[in-house]
Amino acid sequence: FISHSFNRLLPKTYLCGRSGVRALSEASFVHREADPDSKTPFEFNAENKKRAEALVSIYPSGFKAAAVIPLLDLAQRQYGWLPLKAMNYVAEYLEMPAMRVYEVATFYTMFNRQPIGKYHVQVCTTTPCMLRGAQEVYEYTKDLLKDDKDFTVVEVECLGACVNAPMIQINDDYYEDLTNENVKQIIADLKAGKKPKAGPSAQSGRLACEPTGGLTSLTSPPPGPGFGCRSDL
Repeated sequence: FISHSFNRLLPKTYLCGRSGVRALSEASFVHREADPDSKTPFEFNAENKKRAEALVSIYPSGFKAAAVIPLLDLAQRQYGWLPLKAMNYVAEYLEMPAMRVYEVATFYTMFNRQPIGKYHVQVCTTTPCMLRGAQEVYEYTKDLLKDDKDFTVVEVECLGACVNAPMIQINDDYYEDLTNENVKQIIADLKAGKKPKAGPSAQSGRLACEPTGGLTSLTSPPPGPGFGCRSDL
């Protein structure tokens, strides 16, 4: 348990209810159907049917169900999120029980089971990002986009870019080494129909995860053969 004195030091978003337990993400593991168009059948369009066939062909005969994750992703990309009718379609397509598809869809938080905006803004607030100011970035981003229905801002767990913290994922792109000003510019570019440069370079000048102050090793060509050997051998 977290002591009451320590509780007072934590931002409200750190705490879940009265238990003081840190929520793993803002995604719910219970499905609440929110599709106003639930009576209209879902099926893959012609292009995605070809993609689905190609994905299923990767797996051995009799193991079509192994393609459930990529097909759910395909359905989500086509529809914008993942309603129950899309899950049922994938279950029928793969000839597997619908409950097995529901289990997968409710387990993985990258499946959005509620409608989201055109831009899905995921702000990582796990420890490395938090130590680099992610909470401030998260609060700033939420406030910046609170009235814009084209953007859905959520807090998520580690996205695997800890060395370039703080960072956010917008749809399929990572934006790293962020400040509030960087976030403001990225959002402005998206609103203007531009494609902001992904990665850390536009923000910090880093190409990847090299030290922020420049290289500390391999700063000159390596020595040739015989370097460090005794001359009398």
